[in-house]
Amino acid sequence: MKKALKERNEVNQALTWDLSAIYQTEEQYLLAIGEAQRLTEDIEKNYRGKLYSADMIIQCLSQYRKAIQVINLTATYAHLAVAVDQTNTENQARNMKLANIFSNLESRLSFVKSEMIEVDQKVLEQAIRESREDSNYLKEIQRIKKYALHPEVERVLSALSSTLSSPYAIYNRAKLADMDFGTFHVDGTEHPLSFVLFENEWEFENDTKVRRAAFEAFSAKLKEYQHTVAATYQTQVQKEKTLAGLKGFDSVIDSLLFPQKVDRTLYNRQIDIIMEKLAPHMRKYAKLLQKIHKIDEMTFADLKIAVDPGYEPEITVEESKKYIHEALSVLGQDYLDMIKKSYDERWIDFVQNKGKSTGAFCSSPYGSHPYILISWTERMREVFVLAHELGHAGHFHLCHQYQNIFDTRPSMYFIEAPSTMNEMLMANYLMKTNGDTRFKRWVLSSMISRTYYHNFVTHLLEAAYQREVYKIIDEGGSVQASKLNEIKRGVLESFWGDTVKINEGAELTWMRQPHYYMGLYPYTYSAGLTVATEVSKRILEEGQPAIDDWREVLKAGGTKTPVELAQMAGVDITTEKPLLNTIEHIGSIIDEIIKLTEELEGITL
Repeated sequence: MKKALKERNEVNQALTWDLSAIYQTEEQYLLAIGEAQRLTEDIEKNYRGKLYSADMIIQCLSQYRKAIQVINLTATYAHLAVAVDQTNTENQARNMKLANIFSNLESRLSFVKSEMIEVDQKVLEQAIRESREDSNYLKEIQRIKKYALHPEVERVLSALSSTLSSPYAIYNRAKLADMDFGTFHVDGTEHPLSFVLFENEWEFENDTKVRRAAFEAFSAKLKEYQHTVAATYQTQVQKEKTLAGLKGFDSVIDSLLFPQKVDRTLYNRQIDIIMEKLAPHMRKYAKLLQKIHKIDEMTFADLKIAVDPGYEPEITVEESKKYIHEALSVLGQDYLDMIKKSYDERWIDFVQNKGKSTGAFCSSPYGSHPYILISWTERMREVFVLAHELGHAGHFHLCHQYQNIFDTRPSMYFIEAPSTMNEMLMANYLMKTNGDTRFKRWVLSSMISRTYYHNFVTHLLEAAYQREVYKIIDEGGSVQASKLNEIKRGVLESFWGDTVKINEGAELTWMRQPHYYMGLYPYTYSAGLTVATEVSKRILEEGQPAIDDWREVLKAGGTKTPVELAQMAGVDITTEKPLLNTIEHIGSIIDEIIKLTEELEGITL
């Protein structure tokens, strides 16, 4: 029987992350806040109303970088404390207090960008020539001039930043603090249920009766909150629509793509081609699962079950080190050193506990090391999840060494390429370590059920749903729970056809993901994995030259556009070829799984 989640103070501290690498004491944290306030006062005093020459701009940006670094470090420190326990009211209060302080600081610092936007073009060009350190930041200032608001409006928006970001905070509180899923019963046996337990355990449960009962109980609790969460989401998208209009964009979609430095062609292509071309392959995979598990009717609640549930090895955190080290060793000794430190210095929060954020993420504050949140379930699939998050960590660990704080973060379009690349490297490594047919099938099915399903199906269907929502908002409409359910059900039915029954509760899947509060994020998972799939093929075929190219991409951070970064890695994303190649690759893996299943069990489609 699965165990109920522990309170945060009951878990093994050795498997939690250590935030003392940022600040060792509360006093240091408070001193850092004071430093951020002092730097802000100095910048205001010395540069407000004076940014009309290249020299003054360069001097100001030197101080501005320092302030931004301190603000980011303190904000990360406070946020990470909340992320591991949303029920801790003390940490919530500290985080909110900091948000209010920094809203004020960001408002006072907003003049820096506003004055540079209004400065004469020749002055900006001179500053770009004279300061390599600031050149990319200043080029971005030139790019956003067209959509800049009046300085006073920007100041007010900065002051309201914590309020404007409140929909995401409200969503998390509802999901992780208020929703009590209790237990569910099957044949007289009581089972614990929570957001984390459902998404990490019950969705993958081999017993169909138990799995479906968990899905029904989980969906019933979501349904109780659908109107509140829908209102929160409506507030989010309406805010984005209002800001897009104020800045002069024709649509919300265009305004959200602008900072990603890609156009609608790349955005729409990723959604439309996958919805059309990948669906037949995934339907074939669903039929295979149905045959293997002898399910009369395949439903949405059955899509996460394993091809070979009796085979997946259990693995401890300690045992994961060997796989992670050997799979990612191709990326260089310095990369391996980073991975070793991530375990030894407690960069990773492995435990499961009440109130902890669901899923997994990596936070990489400039001036400290990355932090990874994961909920370890002792299953081998977690090795892929950890490799993914270490991809983010390795990316920023490298680019922080080579770029200043302005130039580290690439476009959101590219952000998932380094992470999904590591999943590909893990699969490549595992395929080499064991020639056993059953093991090979497990690796290939893990790639489909975890790497490609997660990035090319789960997040892609989020993206298709999200695009429909923004179309309604762009046309002046609004979205309530019933409409969101209708849209989500329509997307799921379109993709799965008559192969999978979209049972009651599946339409509430829009309530499960936080990505809708992060702009056009969902589609970028498939975009990143498209690049990663092509580069991983290069590594298998070419070896070190391809690895060297990839490392240069990681070091480049945000100094290049997504198209330029992909070109550095030998991939042309201005055409549909990489995406079509990736879909073909997914189809070939599914065909190989079917072939191996026939060999092992005599099951054919």
